[in-house]
Amino acid sequence: MVISSRQGSSRHRPGFHIIVLTIGFIVGGFMTQFSRRFLPAGAVKEFLTTGVTPSFGPVSVDLVILKFALGPVALDVSLLSLAGVLVAYLIARSLF
Repeated sequence: MVISSRQGSSRHRPGFHIIVLTIGFIVGGFMTQFSRRFLPAGAVKEFLTTGVTPSFGPVSVDLVILKFALGPVALDVSLLSLAGVLVAYLIARSLF
């Protein structure tokens, strides 16, 4: 029986992956906003910064003595935000 000594990303806890995804989406969001502001109008700007924005909410919570609403919550996913996730993953993979 051969035991593989390959150490991949499966050895990390789920929290590690959530942190990498969060950092990647934040960096990608900054790249998207930077590109929307400073790239000249054209096909490249439209391609890189056009996104899909799924959302849900508002969600109302009534706890008799406390009532509040959350939302709407939306996620703006563009090509640059996905690139940010990829870059964060590659950096985290090389460091850890």
